[in-house]
Amino acid sequence: MNAVWQVQEAKNHFSEVIDRALHEGPQTVTRHGRPVVRVVAVADERERKAPHAGDGFVEFLLSAPKIEGGLELPERSSIKPLEPLGE
Repeated sequence: MNAVWQVQEAKNHFSEVIDRALHEGPQTVTRHGRPVVRVVAVADERERKAPHAGDGFVEFLLSAPKIEGGLELPERSSIKPLEPLGE
């Protein structure tokens, strides 16, 4: 169950917000009644390598409008590899 927390409430119960994100799913934090951030549990190594198919992201991408002629991608040499975070 995705819960909604006001900022002050989330600050006062941050450990609970984390526990609920781990066990119940994403927790949304609001400021002045508007969602501003979501606390989401970090997936374990297996899930990072094979993302959860049920989150709807793949379906979202596949439902995007098609562009005639496709997209022009930059030359591969202009793409810089990124270093992994936290390693």
